[in-house]
Amino acid sequence: MKTAVLVIDVQRAFFEQEPLPYRASATVNNINSVTEWARAQRYPVVYVQHQRPGLEPGSDGWHLQLDLLVRHGDQFVQKSTPDAFQNTILKPLLDQHGIEHLIICGFATEFCVDTTVRRAAALGYSVDLVADAHTTMDKAHADAACIRHHHNCTLPAITSFGPTIRAIPTAQLTATETVAATLAL
Repeated sequence: MKTAVLVIDVQRAFFEQEPLPYRASATVNNINSVTEWARAQRYPVVYVQHQRPGLEPGSDGWHLQLDLLVRHGDQFVQKSTPDAFQNTILKPLLDQHGIEHLIICGFATEFCVDTTVRRAAALGYSVDLVADAHTTMDKAHADAACIRHHHNCTLPAITSFGPTIRAIPTAQLTATETVAATLAL
């Protein structure tokens, strides 16, 4: 099954101002681990960047967070809604590569990550949500740790779309996928 990694909205406006997202540094480190591993597996890496008034393409806050390890050959998609597929080039880009499985990480857990995971499953992609590589900010109703935990538990419980959604930590994902790739040879 052909796989790609989506890194959603890890932009300076969200990761380089106070307060920082929950476990921001650890989340970026985990994203870098996933993307470096993915490139070694020859999986496409796609960075999705949100835009809106005040967060226009090319503006300082729109750029990717400085600690992300972006490499030559990575792909970029611009979006203007929480859904990385809506009115973007993402689906045609994935179709061009024959992608059937997505590994998703990024910001914000309860908005863009959640919406994109659900839409991906609705479109027929199986999804691995990297459980320790997505984050958000504390909210009045719940802190960010609770929000992340909630989504790691609830998204995999959705079976009505058909494709499997898993929430899996970085270390387990890369070990599991490496073993699966080796066994497939």
